[in-house]
This record gives sequence, C-alpha cells and structure tokens, in this order.
Amino acid sequence: METELIGYILAILVGVSLGLIGSGGSILTVPVLVYVMSVDPILATAYSLFVVGTTSLVGGIQNLIKKQVNFKTVLIFGIPSIVSVYLTRAFLMPLIPHDLFYIAGFEITKPIALMVLFAIVMIFASLSMIRPCHDCNDTDTSKIKYNYPLILLEGSAVGLLTGLIGAGGGFLIIPALVLLAKMPMKLAVGTSLFIIAAKSLIGFLGDVQGNQTIDWALLLSFTGLSIVGILIGFYISRKITGAKLKTAFGWFVLVMGLYILMNELFFSNL
Repeated sequence: METELIGYILAILVGVSLGLIGSGGSILTVPVLVYVMSVDPILATAYSLFVVGTTSLVGGIQNLIKKQVNFKTVLIFGIPSIVSVYLTRAFLMPLIPHDLFYIAGFEITKPIALMVLFAIVMIFASLSMIRPCHDCNDTDTSKIKYNYPLILLEGSAVGLLTGLIGAGGGFLIIPALVLLAKMPMKLAVGTSLFIIAAKSLIGFLGDVQGNQTIDWALLLSFTGLSIVGILIGFYISRKITGAKLKTAFGWFVLVMGLYILMNELFFSNL
C-alpha cells in the first residue's frame, strides 16, 4: 500500500514534467509503473501511452487557449507518427517473441530488451536536455519553415519508438520542431503536446484491440493525478525559467536511465 501511494505521488510528477518542459512524461511513467506499481513491463508501455496521451491532450488544450499550437505542424509531423505507432503496437509488438536469446548464459527476454532500450533512450534524451539549447527562442516570430522530408522521417521514427517503449517522444519532437521547422520554443511545446496526445492514444488503441487485460482503476487513477500534475506544471512554469528546469530534469533522467540499465542487465535474472 505504501509503494502504491508513492506511485500515485510520482504520477503527479509525470504531469508536472509535461507541463514544465512538454516532455519527459513517459520517461517517468514506465519506470514508476514497473518498479513502484509492479506492472508488467509490456503492459506498462501500453499504460504509458494512455497516461501520457490523455495528460498531453489536456495540456494541448491549455496551450490552444493561449494560441500556442500550430495545427499544420500537428498534421505534417503527426500523421506519419500516428501511422507508425499504431502499426507497431498492433502488429510488430505481438510478433516479438518473449524469449529472445542468451548471452553468456544470461537470458534476454522481451521485457528485459524493452526496458534496456527504454534506458538507452532515457540516457540519450537526458544528454539532449542537459545540453544548452542555443536555438531555443521564445520570442522568435519569424515565419515557420518546413523541411518536409526530415520532418516526415523523424515523425515515423518517433512513432516507431513510441510503439516499442511507450514513450511519447516529446524529447525528440520538440528539438525537431525547433531545428527543422524553425519554431519558437513555446509554440513547439504546445504543438508537441497535441502530437504526443494523438499518437499515444491511437497507439493505445492497438493494445486495446489485442488480448491485454487492462486494470482500468489503476490506469484512470494514475492518469487523473497526472492531469493534476500538468496543471501544476503550467503554474510553476510561470515562476521558473524553462532552461533551468530542463537541465535539472535532464540530470534526473540520466540517473534513472543508468539505474534501469544496471538493474535489467545485472539483477533481473537474480
């Protein structure tokens, strides 16, 4: 019961991270569900899609009210990402066998492989968050320019990653929008939340159509607290600069990623 309470408190932190920097929700959701709430890693990636998708939708609507969403970009980046994540969850994931291979007597299973992949993504994501973003400009009002081939390619790649590990991909989407579409940072965050919401929720539909047994009481409670968190995050973001929060969160994600990697590779078979 005590660990469950901790898990629900951390659910608020999931929403706070989305409200503050427009990403990081899934990076926290999967580890919390697996290590604190004792949810199976495969099922945790499905739950993460629902939690992050629903929370991001609420955040996206908040940004829409502030006129900080570009729907043309949502379509250009979102459509290939949505198609990719749905195909991955509905068809690719069921094809991956539970028992994959052995390395020096160590069995690599599907859950271990997905958590290791998740940890690697966390580590790379943390480095991008720790590194200062010299191209991030909240006041840039220049016309948005689209590098269509790169945006379509990255949209598909983010969708594949989302489908495999349940990550919303905000840490990939926001840099892509800032660098490839020359979009102001605040507009990129608001637009990213709508993209994350669309592809995450549609990806979750791929799981609902399968034989997964969903614990709706846990899922809806966790999601509700995450929504509370994103509203708190929006409030805090008015008081603290995003750059400082982004760097601090990056270090936290790095530590989490290294912990998961060590745990899965050295302690999962004990």
